Amino acid sequence: MNDKAITNKPALDSYDVVIVGGAMYGSSVAWFLANNDDFTGSILVVEKDPTYEFTSTAHTNSCMRQQFSNEINVRISQFAAEFVKNFRHYMGDDPRVPELVLQSYGYMYLADNDAFADVLRANQKLQQACGAGTKIMSADEIKRDYPFYKVDDIVAGSHNLIDEGYFDGNTLFDWWKRSAREKGAEYVTNEVVEMKLNGDGSAVNSVVLKSGESINCGKVINASGPRAVLTSRMAGIELPVEPRKRYTFIFSAEQPLDRDLPLTIDPTGVHMRTDGTYYLAGCPPDVDPAVDYDDFVQDHSIWENKVWPIIANRIPQFEAIKLTNSWAGHYAFNTFDQNAILGYHTEVKNFIFVNGFSGHGFQQSPAMGRGVMELICHGEFRSLDLSPFGLDRIIENRPFLEKAVI
Repeated sequence: MNDKAITNKPALDSYDVVIVGGAMYGSSVAWFLANNDDFTGSILVVEKDPTYEFTSTAHTNSCMRQQFSNEINVRISQFAAEFVKNFRHYMGDDPRVPELVLQSYGYMYLADNDAFADVLRANQKLQQACGAGTKIMSADEIKRDYPFYKVDDIVAGSHNLIDEGYFDGNTLFDWWKRSAREKGAEYVTNEVVEMKLNGDGSAVNSVVLKSGESINCGKVINASGPRAVLTSRMAGIELPVEPRKRYTFIFSAEQPLDRDLPLTIDPTGVHMRTDGTYYLAGCPPDVDPAVDYDDFVQDHSIWENKVWPIIANRIPQFEAIKLTNSWAGHYAFNTFDQNAILGYHTEVKNFIFVNGFSGHGFQQSPAMGRGVMELICHGEFRSLDLSPFGLDRIIENRPFLEKAVI
């Protein structure tokens, strides 16, 4: 999409909202704000790289699921499904906006022991109470519906074919960005390098850009992805968010499957799914440290020694496959509890977090962007109560436990 209107220096010296980071979350918040008639202020989005080449947004697999163990996470994904399926309508029925398709081939969690099967059953009851279509399947039922799986070691599976699967997240992002700008949000190619607080440290008065300008701000939103702590430290705030490397592999099969492959979470932690006429697989590394912000070097031994053997064991037709593409991207990994950090800081009152999504970012971006808009416009969450994701839980050492983390 053409970004010729992006400039290096802001048009104004003061903005009601300054968003640090213009990828998926910065653009989600910018769009929801700019699209709300209750917000009449000015918006500045500061993004250091308008190509977004190394952002988590650029490396997303754009998956969506309702199979979580907490009601609020289920509700967040349900809104995402509604938003994606009605994308053009949410975008004002603009005929330029494409209709998005949610490819609902579902997730398939496989349990190879009774303890994990019991977790899946408990999660399914919660999901069903929320209106999700999740069902528990025996090994025989899995084999009946998906005969390509090897299920000799499988106790049970959890599967949902309604509003779970894959969507075109990058098109959603592009149109959020474009529409936000058309509605008045200003994007600049620049970098926030300093924040100046007031005398008692209760608010950020201004941000300083790499190009030298000092920009007064009413509110500051940290939408810096894996670099979130670098942004928060400018306001004297520590965050338990760091970049963790995640690997994605695209491959073709000599004998393609005769039906869509759900996003399958093998008991080993390797996942795989249909990806158009190809297949996609991924996993975390066995040793999973924080990495340098610019480290996107691939470890090809992970494919040879881990991923390929595991997927070929689970689906014997995948013994004869050809790797066609691969990449390494970064999770904005919340080391505290692997869930979002959202909302105002408890002391720096005009500093807002939208950070730490730990791989759930694309599917949670509609609800989280809307939630931040509600906080700014109304002073409270109105559509979904997102307060469980507040920073106070980290300060008070109250982890938000989500059992269904990939």
